[in-house]
Amino acid sequence: MANYERFTAATMADVLARAEEVLSARMPLQKTAETKHSITLSGGDGTATITVHRHGLETLVAAATDQLRTSRLDLDVQYLMTLLPYQPDDVMPAPRFA
Repeated sequence: MANYERFTAATMADVLARAEEVLSARMPLQKTAETKHSITLSGGDGTATITVHRHGLETLVAAATDQLRTSRLDLDVQYLMTLLPYQPDDVMPAPRFA
């Protein structure tokens, strides 16, 4: 029900790995599907699908959830998006696992 998009300098593989690491550590989610361009994580709090597409030097990251924008899942997806670097020299900050 909620969708988010942004561009990042991170590679597709880095984005998908970071998504699995952050979301499964912050919430009780399990990976239920994975392709070269997407990962789906599901659990009691809902389902999130992160899709990536490379466009030149940038990666388009699209996140979709089946929850409302104020849900815990959506807040953590929004948090994940803030961890991704905008520029090639940006450093991805270490995630906080709360």
